[in-house]
Formats: sequence, C-alpha cells, structure tokens
Amino acid sequence: MPASVDFRPAADRGVTTTPWLQSRHSFSFGDHYQPDNTHFGLLLVNNDDIVSPRTGFDTHPHRDMEILTWVLEGELTHQDSAGNNGTIYPGLAQRMSAGSGILHSEKNDSPTQPVHFVQMWVIPDETAITPSYQQVEIGNRLDNVGLVTVASGIPGRDAALTLHNRAAALHVARLRAGDSVDLPPAPYLHVFAARGRLAVEEEGELGEGDAARLTGGDGRRLTAQQPAEVLVWEMHAKLGG
Repeated sequence: MPASVDFRPAADRGVTTTPWLQSRHSFSFGDHYQPDNTHFGLLLVNNDDIVSPRTGFDTHPHRDMEILTWVLEGELTHQDSAGNNGTIYPGLAQRMSAGSGILHSEKNDSPTQPVHFVQMWVIPDETAITPSYQQVEIGNRLDNVGLVTVASGIPGRDAALTLHNRAAALHVARLRAGDSVDLPPAPYLHVFAARGRLAVEEEGELGEGDAARLTGGDGRRLTAQQPAEVLVWEMHAKLGG
C-alpha cells in the first residue's frame, strides 16, 4: 500500500447545532451525509461535542457498536439499561459495547460548566455480543511523554480498555510544546488534534480540530508546537476488507 496523508481541516467538518449541543463531525453523521466520507479504516464516527450545563442526550438505543468516549473538559454522566452508570472526566477512559442492544443516556449535570468530549465508534468483529461497559482512570499515565493505549483489541496489546475489534487500537497523548511521539506503523492511522497544534513529520501541521488520515503508515513522528492532546486510531484493516 503506497503511503499517503490526507489532511482534513476542522472547518470542513459537518456541524450540528441545537440550543444545548454543538457537535462537529469528522465523518458523515445524522443529517450531514457525504457519500465519499462515511469512514476511514475501521473508524465510523469521530464527533467533537460540547454539551451545555444541565442538558444532554436523553435515553436512546445503540446496537453492534464499540463506542469510546474521551472527555477534554467538564464531566459527562452515563447511565444505561444494563445497570451501568458513571461520571466520565478528563483522564477517565470509557468504552460501551452496544452488542445485541442497549439503551443509554449521557448528561451534563453541572449547573455552570459545559462538557467537551470526543466520541468515537468502530464496528465489533462479531454482532449481537453481550452489551458491556468499562471505565478506567488513566490520567496519571499521560504525565509521561508517549502514546498511551486507551483501548485495543489487537492480540497481545496491553490497554486500559478492551475493544471488541482485533484490528483496532486507540491511543492518546498529552504533549508539552516541543514534545514528540512516534506514530505506530499501521496500514491506517487516524490522527485527531483534540487540542493545541502539532506537526506531522515531513507532511504538515494540525491545528485544534484538524485530522490527518494516513495510509501505509511507516511510523512518522508527531511534534507538539504548543501544548496539545492528540487521539490516534491504529487500524490494521478497513471496512469491507
């Protein structure tokens, strides 16, 4: 597979705005359908959401989806029909496997502070698995320079969360200005600048909300030009084979 990098500016994302929500979509989502932008590799959804105080997503269904939520600011309260509940905050990794079917809600219970988070979806290897939920505190691991593996289904990989897809892993790094990390070699990499500004070795720059889609990855280096937080999907397959 020839190596290539496709930069996707933040300003090109679809935007859903309601009185309580601002959601920016890296891929087709809801009313924002683009037939040439439905996914990359195994990643179907990368939504950058801000939810106003005392509002949120009412109870709604999901099925056959691995849903990862990463909070940047504020707190998000999760409840689901399997009896799971928890409050997600910066540094707490969360995964919900919708499997055979689950109902859940996501609320911002703060009376004053918005919650800002990124939600990402990938399809599991098997359909109709038993729904499950995980949340793990990993904030202290982010103090060291390097990519921290938040979730993985790749055999032999150590990760905070289990992902029910054997060809995918999510990594995160918090970087000071001047810090660098090496991207994992993989056929498909999705690099999302959640905060700050980064340089992709020999390719270009990513500002806040920008993404880069790398194919034929050969372990390029990311360098923070200012304090940054980056989410990296490592994928060894794509939808449809």
